[in-house]
Amino acid sequence: MKILFICTHNRCRSILSEAIANQTGNGLLDARSAGSQPVGEVHPLSLRYLLQVGYQTDGLRSQSWDEFEEFAPELVITVCDSAASEPCPVWFGKTLVAHWGLEDPSKVQGTDEDIQAAFVATINIIEARCEQLAHVASLPKDQWPHALKDLGASL
Repeated sequence: MKILFICTHNRCRSILSEAIANQTGNGLLDARSAGSQPVGEVHPLSLRYLLQVGYQTDGLRSQSWDEFEEFAPELVITVCDSAASEPCPVWFGKTLVAHWGLEDPSKVQGTDEDIQAAFVATINIIEARCEQLAHVASLPKDQWPHALKDLGASL
């Protein structure tokens, strides 16, 4: 299953999702991430906490969704509410698009421990979702929409 994770700025939640999906998808998930208005850099805490829990970060970068038409994702997942409400590029037209929102851990304020806990909690949610996505990927493609809805994604 080729997945494109979208978040407006492509610096935190979509980046976390890309890294985790590629490394936990049991070969069933081929993930990329992008933003509708990318800021051009990955949030440093995204990289720190991915590395801390054992994920590779090489090659992760903030980039525009315009760069992925040739990737031809089978599934586009928005992970932030603002990206979910934006008009999608025309080339998404034939692609299954789902929204599976996540709170932004990079916006948590508090102690270092509070911020770390927010990132770890988000990573844990993404890990569970990627496990579920790997199961969905093993199903016939016409069953993906129903399976995603059953898992809580909005289509």
